[in-house]
Amino acid sequence: MNSINQNIILITGSRKGIGYNLTKYYLEKGHIVIGCSRSESELQHENYKHFSLDVSDEKQVNNLFMNIRKQYGRLDVLINNAGMASMNHSLLTPLSTVNKLFDTNFTGTFLFSRQAVKLMKKNNFGRIVNFSTVAVPLNLEGEAIYAASKSAIEQFTKVFSKEVASMGITVNTIGPTPIETDLIKAVPKNKIEELLSQQAIKRLGNFDDIINIIDFYIDSKSNFITGQTIYLGGVFK
Repeated sequence: MNSINQNIILITGSRKGIGYNLTKYYLEKGHIVIGCSRSESELQHENYKHFSLDVSDEKQVNNLFMNIRKQYGRLDVLINNAGMASMNHSLLTPLSTVNKLFDTNFTGTFLFSRQAVKLMKKNNFGRIVNFSTVAVPLNLEGEAIYAASKSAIEQFTKVFSKEVASMGITVNTIGPTPIETDLIKAVPKNKIEELLSQQAIKRLGNFDDIINIIDFYIDSKSNFITGQTIYLGGVFK
């Protein structure tokens, strides 16, 4: 990480699930965490600041970064965790769902990454971690649009990492297997079992699995690792 012991970390989708657990973890490590979600957060901590916004709204995103610049003057780590999923056959997927998935998953990742770099480049240091999914390499039926939005993030990661490498900024992606969060509660059990059967390690992922990869990506020693995607569970392209 940054040579300064206390890092400024921005986590999108921090109100619940993976984002909430990441927020608590980095606060416990003594870092300053800025979070955001569509709704207010119940998390109260002296080192936590929350913004209610739509990650795909450029004006709202720019306002968040203006606040970070005024209050902290820098940003060390961005974790683009905010996302939404949808399981529908392509023929049954309305355009509104397609737009929502791409707005939240891809557009949000782009807007936050673009603004983060403007802050990070001043210190010639930055770590950006994006979220994909094993639905991309597994080509899961019923998840064409969701997987497409995450595949766009992976391609963006590869190209964007080249564009910002000279600024001391790395950009990488993590592709989790299903994690026991609200996101998979509505997924039929047989669908989960079918997915797990395609993994080398046949279990659901947990928050520690994700934290392990993110800690690796944002470590100062990982300055030679960029443009990569790591899938969990023994899944690979």
